[in-house]
Amino acid sequence: MTVALSPGKILAPFPDAPGHGEAVRVAEGVLWARLPLPMALDHVNIFIFDDDDGWTVIDTGLNSKACRAAWDALLAGPLAGKPVVRVIVTHHHPDHVGLAGWFQRAHGAELITTRTAWLFARMLTLDEQASVTPETEAFWRRAGMDPDVLAERLAERPFNFADVVAPMPVGFTRIRDDDTIRFGHRRWTVRTGNGHAPEQATFWSMDDDLVLGADQILPSISPNIGVYATEPEADPLRDWMESCTRFADLAEDRHFVLPGHKLPFTGLPLRMRQLLDNHHGALTRLRAHLRDPATAGDCFLPLFKREITGSAYGLALVEAVAHLNHLYQRGELRRWRRDDGAWLWQSI
Repeated sequence: MTVALSPGKILAPFPDAPGHGEAVRVAEGVLWARLPLPMALDHVNIFIFDDDDGWTVIDTGLNSKACRAAWDALLAGPLAGKPVVRVIVTHHHPDHVGLAGWFQRAHGAELITTRTAWLFARMLTLDEQASVTPETEAFWRRAGMDPDVLAERLAERPFNFADVVAPMPVGFTRIRDDDTIRFGHRRWTVRTGNGHAPEQATFWSMDDDLVLGADQILPSISPNIGVYATEPEADPLRDWMESCTRFADLAEDRHFVLPGHKLPFTGLPLRMRQLLDNHHGALTRLRAHLRDPATAGDCFLPLFKREITGSAYGLALVEAVAHLNHLYQRGELRRWRRDDGAWLWQSI
């Protein structure tokens, strides 16, 4: 199958996404499926590769009734007749690793992922909390979380990884940056990126033009870059921009990217520039906004060009902290505590 190219443009050769339980052939021996997510970003892409001994699945969706139903339809329909023999997880986020343990236990599939992804996923599934931890509450207060949002979150049971990720048995096969791996009758170079998730794996085919971009390379949205209570002084934005710069040097117009969300696309060199420019622009607006002191919760408008409420509030807050930490560690901001404990940030 030949994908049309248009240098300097981002194109989606397959504009119609598959329905739940359906699959679309996007390259020789490659099926594209989608699984539902209960959020504004309402899907995750799954790519399934035909191998001599069975199917190789890239990412799994959540451990939810909706995702299991979609998998039941896929296994009974487009994948009927061959087993899932290996699951490759690109990173540890629940929509990508949620059913990895189920595939291991119920189907005997081999799990392949990076060590960091496996350790995070395994640890988080074992860390169940009935109420918000003191460290997380302190982090939210320091970030200047809206008082109504804070009160609501403190009154409810917090999200637990195990709510949507199946138990993960011990045992996986490790991949590392610059490894060569074989699946789908192709040789692939593993290239890891950071920022959205540590040691996130992308795969670059050595035999044709395919790139499995995971959430590191998305076509029309930028993945969340967040700081959390586990590492409150982290600078994931630096890691993200370093990864984008490295991948930009590898990008060619011939590449056909299969991303973790949205539509498969061509135009990778342009998209890598856009992903970098998006955050450079946000930092420029943030510097100007911080001529006057502000908390992280006060920075949504300059960062995202709109105020954010509802279910997206938490992701916006952690991304605001990431941008502030980045400028602070570059020596461009000063900060001090407000009477209520929130950090106030100001440009130097």
